[in-house]
Amino acid sequence: MNKGVHSFALLVASATFFLIIAGALVTSHDAGLATPDWPLSNGQVFPKMVGNLFWEHGHRLVATSVGLLTIGLVIYLFLAEKRRWVRRLGLFALFAVIAQGLLGGLTVKLMLPLAVSSAHATLAQLFFCTTVSLAVFTSRGWIESRAVIEEKGTVAVRYLCVIALATIFLQLILGATLRHATTWDLPPDRDLLFAHIAGATAVTVVLGMVVLTVFRRHREESFLTRPAALALGLLGIQILLGVAAYVARLASPDDPQPLNPMVGITVAHVACGALVFATTILLTLRAFRILRSCQASLNLARSQAA
Repeated sequence: MNKGVHSFALLVASATFFLIIAGALVTSHDAGLATPDWPLSNGQVFPKMVGNLFWEHGHRLVATSVGLLTIGLVIYLFLAEKRRWVRRLGLFALFAVIAQGLLGGLTVKLMLPLAVSSAHATLAQLFFCTTVSLAVFTSRGWIESRAVIEEKGTVAVRYLCVIALATIFLQLILGATLRHATTWDLPPDRDLLFAHIAGATAVTVVLGMVVLTVFRRHREESFLTRPAALALGLLGIQILLGVAAYVARLASPDDPQPLNPMVGITVAHVACGALVFATTILLTLRAFRILRSCQASLNLARSQAA
């Protein structure tokens, strides 16, 4: 294990999380068109960051920093990482952050079309997923030798985790679409709101099933129970924040501008959703790391004995 690579990967993942928060602040402050040009802001690299330009240009500066950090991580991986597939994942992260930057510019050039804005938010979550995975793959917990555990039960925990991960990702897409469909001074779109509530119900059921299964089958394996418990705790907070965000949003059309309570609660909801996603990614990767089906365990034992 190279501690430097892992630390750098953690830095990039943390910076990406901060970038998601910065993007949510832009949307919540309705600052997406604070400047009509891109990549410059009002024709300047460093304009006077006043009003909504503080949020919009600040978001661009954070995005630029994340892009530069990603380039540094890829270089570091090619210098110090021996596993080819990890280096390739780093390249994918680089391509994703470039595409993310271009989509961000396109949202400004096309005056915030819903499809492009939602795609921009969705790709942000995919990039975050990639950086979190890189941090996991370069960690001591992943690299060090661990005993393989034979899966029990009809449905493997690994596959339940994948279903939960896909459900959460779809819910994040619905949430991003809902946020970009209407501005703060209008009531939220009813159809998208109901879809988002249905998605939250699905996430609660599926992730709850995953956590319950992990504790029933592998309660002594802290490698799995810790991220499972953390994911469930974050999900509870996320549900409360979702209700609070809805209540705050209902009052926002009567406000003279996006007020801090609505902005703060909504951004916290977005941030907590990203944390639920990241924790479920960690749980899923760890499940694939140490859990095997009966047949896979038998094949592994045979290969080690040969």
